[in-house]
Amino acid sequence: MLCSRRDLFATVLASAATLRAQPKTRLRRKDSFFGLHFDLHPNLSDTALGRDVSEEMVQGFLDRVKPDFVQYDCKGHVGYLGYPSKVGLSAPAIIKDSLAIWRKVTARNGVALYIHFSGVWDNVATSQHPEWAVVDANGQRVANATSTFSPYVDELMIPELKEAASRYDLDGAWIDGDCWATRVDYSEAAARAFRRATGISELPRSAGDPGWNELLELEREQFRRYVNRYIDAIHQARPGFQIASNWFYSTLAPERPSLPLDYISGDFGGDHAIDSGRMEARFMSQQGLPWDLMGWGFTTVRGRSRVYKPLVQLCQEAAVVLAQGGGYQVYYNPTRSGFLEPRIIDKMAGLASFCRERQAVCHHSETIPQVGLLFSTHSVYRTSGRLFGGWGNSAAPLTGTLAALLECRYSVDVLPEWKVAEVSGEYPLLVIPDWEDIGGAMRDVALAYARQGGSLVVMGARNASLFREALGVELPSPAKEMTAFVENPGLPVPVTGLWASVTPRSAEVISHRYPTEDSSRGAQPAATLTAYGKGRIACFYGPAGASYASHSDPAFRDTFHSLVGRVFTPAVEVEAPPTVEVVLRRKNGKRYVHLINVSREGTLDYLPPAGPIHLKSGSWTRTVGRLDIHTAVEIG
Repeated sequence: MLCSRRDLFATVLASAATLRAQPKTRLRRKDSFFGLHFDLHPNLSDTALGRDVSEEMVQGFLDRVKPDFVQYDCKGHVGYLGYPSKVGLSAPAIIKDSLAIWRKVTARNGVALYIHFSGVWDNVATSQHPEWAVVDANGQRVANATSTFSPYVDELMIPELKEAASRYDLDGAWIDGDCWATRVDYSEAAARAFRRATGISELPRSAGDPGWNELLELEREQFRRYVNRYIDAIHQARPGFQIASNWFYSTLAPERPSLPLDYISGDFGGDHAIDSGRMEARFMSQQGLPWDLMGWGFTTVRGRSRVYKPLVQLCQEAAVVLAQGGGYQVYYNPTRSGFLEPRIIDKMAGLASFCRERQAVCHHSETIPQVGLLFSTHSVYRTSGRLFGGWGNSAAPLTGTLAALLECRYSVDVLPEWKVAEVSGEYPLLVIPDWEDIGGAMRDVALAYARQGGSLVVMGARNASLFREALGVELPSPAKEMTAFVENPGLPVPVTGLWASVTPRSAEVISHRYPTEDSSRGAQPAATLTAYGKGRIACFYGPAGASYASHSDPAFRDTFHSLVGRVFTPAVEVEAPPTVEVVLRRKNGKRYVHLINVSREGTLDYLPPAGPIHLKSGSWTRTVGRLDIHTAVEIG
C-alpha cells in the first residue's frame, strides 16, 4: 500500500526526532583527547550541594568547551558522598543530585562521565571504623589513611562504587588518594603478614633495620591486591566501566603494568607544574596503556588561597603533554553549590581550542627514539624509605638530568626500568643519571646495550663504582663528599656531592675538575670516554643530575651538552634558545619535530616568543621564524 506525501513527510519527521532523542556514542578513554575535572570533596560545612546545578548550565558548558569526557565529584578525601546513597554516608546538605543532572546532559551530548572518588584516603571511614586505619610506627592510628589489610575495600569502597556506577550509568572512575596516600602500616594484620612472610618477629622501623625493604615490598604487594580487588569487582558488576588509580604506573609507582587498569592518569599542579608534566608525560607514554594528564587551572602563590592560571600558562602546560601523544584534562572547582563561573568556562573553551588545533598531529603519536633516560624503580624503592612517590630528593638525579638534556634541545624519553632491555636497542643514546642504586641487573642491561653498539652515558660516583670494570679506569679510593669545580669555557662550575677519585687506564679524559676555582692546578678527571664492545661509554664521576636539579647553572648545562655531544648527534639538530623544548614524534607515516616554548617560572601571563629557530636533518633544513607556545613541523 502506497503512502501519501503527508504520511511520508510525517514519517521522516518522526524518524528525525527519534534520532535526535537517541544518546550519542560516548568515546572510550583510550580514544578521548580532551576532558574536564571537577571535584568538591564534600564535607560537613557544606550547606547547598547541587543547588545551582541545572541542565541549562551543563548544556551551556558542553556547547562552549566540547570535551570528550567530564570527571565530576563523587567522594573526596573527607569520605562523604556527594549524592544520596543507600550504602555509604552522604554529605548532609545535598539540595539537588548533581550527578544525575550531569549524567543526563552528558549522555545526550555523547560525552563520557567519570567520577572523582577517593580510595585509600577516607577520613569518615577511619572515624567510624578506627580498626580500618593504618597504624604508624609509634602505634598511633592515621586518620587519613585506611589500611589495605582492612575490610574497607570490600565493606565500603566497592559497594559505593557499584552503587554510583549503576545508578548513574557512569563511564568510569578516577580513583584519587590511592598509591600516593598509602602509608607504611604497622597494624596487627600487616604485622602478621610480615612475620608470616619473613620469619622476623620485630617489625623494622627504619632503613637499616632487618627486613626494612622486605616490609616495604610486602606492603606494596598488598596495595596491588587492594587495587586489583576493586577493579575486578567493578569490572564484573559493570563490564566496560573504566578505572584509573591516580598516579599508579606513573613515576610515583614506576612499575610494569600488570593490573587490569583501563588507563593511567595523574594531576600535576603547583608553581612549577610544567617540570612535573614534562617528566610524567614522557614516562606514561612508555607504559603501553591509554593515558592522560590533568593540569590544575589554579595554583597558590605566596600564601594566597588560589590564583587562577592565565590561558597562556595553561596552554604551555598542555603542550608538554600533548606533544608526547597523550590526552589532556584540566581541573577546576565549581562553587560549593555546583555553579560554573562563566569566565572560567571562557578560559576552558580557550584551552580546548588550543588543544583541538593540535589533536591531528599529537594524539596517539609515537616516539622517534633519540635519548633514552633511565627511571630507576630499584633505586627509589630501595633508598627513599617510601612505599610510593613522590620521591623528593631521591628522584633529583632524574629531574635534573632531564631538565639539562631538554635545555640542550635533545628529544628525550623517560624509560621505565622494566622496559630498557626491550627497547634500548632502538635508542642511539642511553643515559643513566646519578641514581643512588640502580642495581646489578640494570648495569648488565646497560653494558649489553653498549657492547652491541649503543652509546651510553653514566653519571655519579656510585654508578662509576658499579660500572668500573667497563670504564677503562681505576677507582683508587672511596668516593668522597666535596665541592669540585668542573672545567667550562667560562669559569669552573662548582658541583657539590659525592665524587669518585679516578685514575685513567685505557679511558680518555674528556673533562677535568679542580679543588678550587683555580684551574691551573690540582686537575682530576671529571669525565672519561672509553670504547666498549661495538659502543662507547662516557662517564661523569660526580652528582650531575642532582646538582642541576638544585641549581640550574647554565654553565653546567654546557658541560652536559659537551659530554653528550662526544657520543651522540641528534636526528634533527635545533639551533634555538634553551627555553625551546624539542620532541621528535611520528604519526600516520609522517615525522614531526615538536617545538615548545617553555618557561619554568611561576604564574605567567606573558611568554616572550622564541625565534628564529633553525632545524637541520641531513640535507633538510627549515627555519621557524617565531614560536609562541607550540608548533609541529613535518620533517622532509
